[in-house]
Amino acid sequence: MTKADIVDKVAMGTGLTKLETEAIIEGFFKTVIESLKEGKGIEIRGFGSYKVKKKNARHARNPKTGDQVEVPEHYVPTFKFSKDFKLLVNKGMLDSETMK
Repeated sequence: MTKADIVDKVAMGTGLTKLETEAIIEGFFKTVIESLKEGKGIEIRGFGSYKVKKKNARHARNPKTGDQVEVPEHYVPTFKFSKDFKLLVNKGMLDSETMK
């Protein structure tokens, strides 16, 4: 599913225009990115949480050449799904398998 597909589904479900819906979704994405850039986590109950994790510097190996390279310290955004989210997805997948 692409961002355009999400915009279409949300627009149909809310009665908003696609243009309004796209602005809302873009606003959500920008808010998440800006919050994470500031080091703030986001928790959406029943959905999941966004956080930033620090990765320490380390030695790695280039798989093509075998040369050792230094990977500097860096930060990565992470998302952890809520327990409810996982249960709903699992139930949906199991139900769709029994329908086949």
